[in-house]
Amino acid sequence: MARDMSDKDILKMELDQLKLEVNTPRTAVSTTAPEIIAFVEGLSAEDPLVKGVPEDKNPFKEKGGCIIT
Repeated sequence: MARDMSDKDILKMELDQLKLEVNTPRTAVSTTAPEIIAFVEGLSAEDPLVKGVPEDKNPFKEKGGCIIT
């Protein structure tokens, strides 16, 4: 897409993007991190990657073994 545009058009697009980013509200990591940690810990009990999947409900369980003779 950038090949079809002049340098002036590209710079205008970059300027428009920067104007949008300037108005984006920011929060400090020290404020956000505890919220993220609480969210992740709250859902970890239901997470199959943490808890594991019961063998009877595992759709990827091998149906049969492979015998090589």
